[in-house]
Amino acid sequence: MRDGRAMMGDEMTDHEGRCYELVADCRVRAATDLFAHTWDPVVLAALRTGRRRRRELRAAIGGISDKALTDTLHRLLSSGLVDRHAHAEAPPRVEYGLTGLGQSLVEGPMRALGCWAVEHGDELLEAQEDAARSGSADPPG
Repeated sequence: MRDGRAMMGDEMTDHEGRCYELVADCRVRAATDLFAHTWDPVVLAALRTGRRRRRELRAAIGGISDKALTDTLHRLLSSGLVDRHAHAEAPPRVEYGLTGLGQSLVEGPMRALGCWAVEHGDELLEAQEDAARSGSADPPG
């Protein structure tokens, strides 16, 4: 600690230092909330190759209901991760694509998480299965 601020690599800003004091108000929490909804990262991954229409998204993803896709797109639009482009033609055509912010999430943290999952996925699933068999999956209380 220096001047009451935590250090990790480079010196942290005052805001980042307070983040560790009030985790509920932290930018890390805002970022991890992006993975709190099951379909959000799946839709982001489906858009990584470029713009898609709703039906193309549903076909690429498989197993997502229309309501779940609508809710997910609304969340991602309101987070600035996805944009909506309505083409002025008949019949109307709407496409969804990643914004620069969404692209940075997909190419950065999501790619890193994917690499981690490939490397450690079997180990993770084994630990979860062991915990389920032994009944130790419940948090201490």
